[in-house]
Amino acid sequence: MKFRGDYDYTLDAKNRLTVPGKFRAALGGGVILARGLETCVSVWTPVAFDLWTGQVIDALGPLTAKARDFRRVVSATAFETDLDSAGRVMLPSKLIIHAGIDREVAVIGNDEAFEVWDRTRWDEWQASKSPTISDLTDSIGVDG
Repeated sequence: MKFRGDYDYTLDAKNRLTVPGKFRAALGGGVILARGLETCVSVWTPVAFDLWTGQVIDALGPLTAKARDFRRVVSATAFETDLDSAGRVMLPSKLIIHAGIDREVAVIGNDEAFEVWDRTRWDEWQASKSPTISDLTDSIGVDG
C-alpha cells in the first residue's frame, strides 16, 4: 500500500495515536515505529521497513563502518508493535523526544511509510520548503 495524505490528530494522555482508517488494513501484520530522517516518527509495515533498511545497507556496503553504524542506530531506535483494537499505536517517549512532538500532530503519507510530525514543526517545514512538483522535477526534466 502507498501511504498518502495529510491528517491532523491529537495524541491522547497515554501518547497513543489513532491511525488514519485508510492506513489500518496495511498495518494488520504489525507496525515498526522508527526515528524519521527529519524530526518526525516514521511508521512502517515490517516488510517495508526491512526492505528499506536492506537497501540502505546494500548501498553503504554491508561490511563498511557506516553500514554497521546505520544498522545499530536503526535497530536501537526502532520499536515493533501492533495496533490496538481501536486502531491506535502508542508512540514511545524516545521517539516523541526525537520528533519534538507535543500533542497536536500531523500524519503525513510518505509512500511506503507514513510520518508523524508535531503539527507546528510540519507547518514550519512546509513554509520553509514550499516546493512545488515543478520545482522538484525540473532538475530531472519531467514535466507535470
